[in-house]
Amino acid sequence: QVQLAESGGGLVETGGRRTLSCAASGPTDSRKCMGWFRQAPGKEREAVAHINTGRNSTYYADSVQGRFAISQANAKNVYLQMNSLKPADTAKYYCAARSWAPYGGSCGGLGEYDYNYWGQGTQVTVSS
Repeated sequence: QVQLAESGGGLVETGGRRTLSCAASGPTDSRKCMGWFRQAPGKEREAVAHINTGRNSTYYADSVQGRFAISQANAKNVYLQMNSLKPADTAKYYCAARSWAPYGGSCGGLGEYDYNYWGQGTQVTVSS
């Protein structure tokens, strides 16, 4: 059983930066892909970034490409470095894990229904 716990959310000014952390427990081989998603009030949950934990390959939504960076450490922690934050980035951010390998090995393009473990989320608010 994989358990995920996010931290690092908070209030940040436009143009600022924030790093979110996801502490993962449970079998390492049960985390083939790790992802960050976000959900703003009244909106659907959307994928932000993914990482293939075996290949260390990363994938980003167009809206955060070049501003956000996903990384992993020690096969347990996953991070989301967020730079040049905008009010549109305000949302609750969730860490997710997928326990089976994606077709072709790519974690890119996966949606929320492609992940089977979720954290409780951490709120990020970007003030204008």
